[in-house]
Amino acid sequence: MDLRIFTEPQQGASYDTLRTVAKATEDLGFDAFFRSDHYLKMGDVDGLPGPTDAWITLAGLARETKRIRLGTLMTAGTFRLPGVLAIQVAQVDQMSGGRVELGLGAGWFEQEHKAYGIPFPKEKFGRLEEQLAIVTGLWETKPGDTFDFHGTYYDLTDSPALPKPAQARIPVLIGGHGATRTPKLTARYADEFNMPFASIEDSERQFGRVRAAVEAAGRGADELTYSNALVVCVGKDDQEVARRAAAIGREVDELKANGLAGTPAEVVEKIGRYAEIGSRRFYLQILDLSDLDHLELISAQVQSQLS
Repeated sequence: MDLRIFTEPQQGASYDTLRTVAKATEDLGFDAFFRSDHYLKMGDVDGLPGPTDAWITLAGLARETKRIRLGTLMTAGTFRLPGVLAIQVAQVDQMSGGRVELGLGAGWFEQEHKAYGIPFPKEKFGRLEEQLAIVTGLWETKPGDTFDFHGTYYDLTDSPALPKPAQARIPVLIGGHGATRTPKLTARYADEFNMPFASIEDSERQFGRVRAAVEAAGRGADELTYSNALVVCVGKDDQEVARRAAAIGREVDELKANGLAGTPAEVVEKIGRYAEIGSRRFYLQILDLSDLDHLELISAQVQSQLS
């Protein structure tokens, strides 16, 4: 069972803060450090000191960590041209010695596009499908060959398809609640399917759709890793849980219903219920990045019970 730390820097975090959390992630034995890809805060926070770019952050962390995997949940397809994204991710993979994973999504937060002058196309899913074909196609092209792609949204001619990643294949993550197109896209391109912020019942239903789509595409359903992303709020006792919930502006009952919250024993029990429906990896959304004691508690009393 992999536990990964997942951060939301648009809510307010400098690179130095992210570096501190990533180093704690590595030192405490977690599997990976992931971050969101957003340029605008959400909700009632000030977002200071302002946004950091996901792939610039991961490039820095590639040189400052040694073991943990590094990636995005999810890179917004609207932010980057696919050829440029393939170069960026391959370079960061080289810089990390082959520890990068790419979560790629269509993009959804229209206001951040308006805030920073980024086009927000109406047809995003079709673009995402072409982006996945291009990024993976560029990486898979043999050295010395060229890559061509002529689609509805993107056109590449005689691309040298360089640079290559350090890994033979960078793992690709696709996720979401879509009932039809998302499972089909996952079956074609993904190594992992991630169900974000969903109940056990909804996760089981979506995992079933994805497994069916993967098998229909001629792959084994168990070739994929099935994962969940959930907010986490753990305390040694009820008082500590309440304190941590208040620090992120959430209610304990809501967190217990919609995330992984409570004492270590309660959280381990709920992770076990997700595991029963096929989830093998958890992205623990950490919203208070200053509370490193929280990470230490999860490592010592949750992760240790799952090893």
